[in-house]
Amino acid sequence: MLLNEHLSKMLFQEAGIAVPQGIAFTPDTVRGSRPGFPLPWYLKAQVLTGGRGKAGGILRVDSPDEFEAAAAKLFGMTVKDHAVPVVRVEPDADVWREYYLSLTLSRPRRRILLTVGAQGGVDIEKSGADNLLVQEIALPAGLRPHHVRAAFFHLGAGKELFPEFSALLTRLFDAMLKYGLLLAEINPLAMTSLGNFLALDGKVEMDDNFVDLVPEMNRFFEPKHQTPEENAARSAGMSFVKLRGWVGLMGNGAGLAMATMDALNYSGLSAANFLDLGGTADHQRMRTALDILFGDKTVRAVFINLYGGILSCEAVAEALLAALGGRAPKKPIVARMSGNSAEAGLVLLRSKNIDGLHLTSHMGEALEVLAALKPGDAPVLEFTAPAMESMEPLARPETPAPAPVFPLGIGKDTPILVQGITGKEGRLHTRLMLDYGANVVAGVTPFKGGQEVEGRPVYNSVAEAARRHDIGASIIFVPPKMAADAIMEAASCDIPWAVCITEGIVQHEMLAVLDRLKGSKTRLIGPNTPGIIVPGQTKIGIMPVDPFTPGPVAILSRSGTLTYEAAARLGAAGIGQSVGIGIGGDPFIGSPFTDLFGALREDENTRAVLLLGEIGGTAEEDVARYVAETGFDKPVVAFVAGQTAPPGKRLGHAGAILESKGSGVAGKLATLRAAGIRVAASLDAIAELVAEALG
Repeated sequence: MLLNEHLSKMLFQEAGIAVPQGIAFTPDTVRGSRPGFPLPWYLKAQVLTGGRGKAGGILRVDSPDEFEAAAAKLFGMTVKDHAVPVVRVEPDADVWREYYLSLTLSRPRRRILLTVGAQGGVDIEKSGADNLLVQEIALPAGLRPHHVRAAFFHLGAGKELFPEFSALLTRLFDAMLKYGLLLAEINPLAMTSLGNFLALDGKVEMDDNFVDLVPEMNRFFEPKHQTPEENAARSAGMSFVKLRGWVGLMGNGAGLAMATMDALNYSGLSAANFLDLGGTADHQRMRTALDILFGDKTVRAVFINLYGGILSCEAVAEALLAALGGRAPKKPIVARMSGNSAEAGLVLLRSKNIDGLHLTSHMGEALEVLAALKPGDAPVLEFTAPAMESMEPLARPETPAPAPVFPLGIGKDTPILVQGITGKEGRLHTRLMLDYGANVVAGVTPFKGGQEVEGRPVYNSVAEAARRHDIGASIIFVPPKMAADAIMEAASCDIPWAVCITEGIVQHEMLAVLDRLKGSKTRLIGPNTPGIIVPGQTKIGIMPVDPFTPGPVAILSRSGTLTYEAAARLGAAGIGQSVGIGIGGDPFIGSPFTDLFGALREDENTRAVLLLGEIGGTAEEDVARYVAETGFDKPVVAFVAGQTAPPGKRLGHAGAILESKGSGVAGKLATLRAAGIRVAASLDAIAELVAEALG
């Protein structure tokens, strides 16, 4: 959750950091009002993007008579397509010198980065090492005195200012942990003529997972920065991003929804939005989703694309019918259903014979129907799909020595412990795992020891269960607030594999967990993962079993629904799977692709690997480097979802965000190809490329 400057300064002030006096005005409150502090006044447009100053979003007012006109000018402008709903007004500040100070949670480094600049202001990112000093702060160790000293000495300030700077930096770091911040930036950090530090401007980003766990943090959310559709989706717990096309997109699961967005855009059927229903689609959620899409004037038709995993397509069909109320939809709907209860869902919908509702079980057919529905005045947006011929792998470099490996060691006899077994999800998936033949031996729920679930004993702690059972893997169904500790509990007992299903763990907590797992005998899968399945033998997860069949291809993925979709397409082509592993959709996860490639190197059941990637992060590039540097000798096919995503927008789970900087999707694809990895340009191409790779 990104905060505007006004709210960022409110947070700083709560944390004991000095900020200028300021008042926020809206178009409704500015008329007839005046700030109560001396002139001159600085009016600052509040937008959730950079470049405000260069766009004219900061105005000086020297007379009260100028105030309303200046405010009206700011309210009437846009900054990089962002309207200005709020204006902050501040008095003139006593500034003697300007510095830069920030704390940022770094995804690639898995550290908090402390950055200080001897000079602050605009274009700070362009200043070099002479101006900026960057230090890494590990969690849980946190800010240490040497970090503070190095930062202070870099500023070149007088030694008499050290106590105040030390207190400021300590408060900023404490605020980062207390408020669950991903970014806390002060630019410029002003020094007044009296020798005091003042946060002259501020930018804060708060972890959405933290906000979910601490609802009072929503007091820093400003709905005026969002569209009505975005606010409605947020209230319903859905991920929604407005795009520029005409097809309203509704999917389940970020990976499949991103791949669907790409398919639409590359087919000339440009997506008007990204809407991820998530793992549930009850009547109210479906009604809200349709209200959003029907109410959007740019949406001319709606595409509902579902692959039922745990989500039942029949239940979605019932929810859709309830939302429509037996009437024809306000706009044409093309619904594609596959997977869990898909046939039952389609039969139910067809039985109602509703005009304007087009049904299919295949994505290709759905795209054909949408093409026939395309209005003559639909916006024309150009998206260049990667050409198949350009996706052929380049030569793989030869290297002499493989990297160290660890065995998967997971099969039908692997004894499984269920942490959180007495909860609703724990009970359900214990039964489903047992139905598949998984060797679930016990469960753990504190203070529930002595009970049984599905005939398996329940213990109060992992240590107690480990004393009585040989445990090869633990699967974790624990709420986000306690899940990080549950991971550490499994690791404290040296359980070889810990599979954390939980979504929504605070990123700070995961960083601390990963630091503590270094040198551990436990390998973590997840969090926010569908788990592990060895087709025909066992599953340690929540994935549906129908799409998977035994065979020679390992599937490694960042997305659950995309995994099921790909497995079903491989199965339809007669290609089975040796193992399916979802590494997790969060920014900070336990075992990356590269660790699992090391295990698959020696896995005799695996002849090829299918890598299902996404925008955001460098996981795919890391695989490419691993394959090239170690001479990984099994063929690899990759697919990257979200290629047509707008930079800076989070699509679904927290890890799926295309950074504004860097080489982007084109760089990912080029890096994969350079390592000799075949890259599928679409979902349709996956089975063909895998078949070719297998020879």
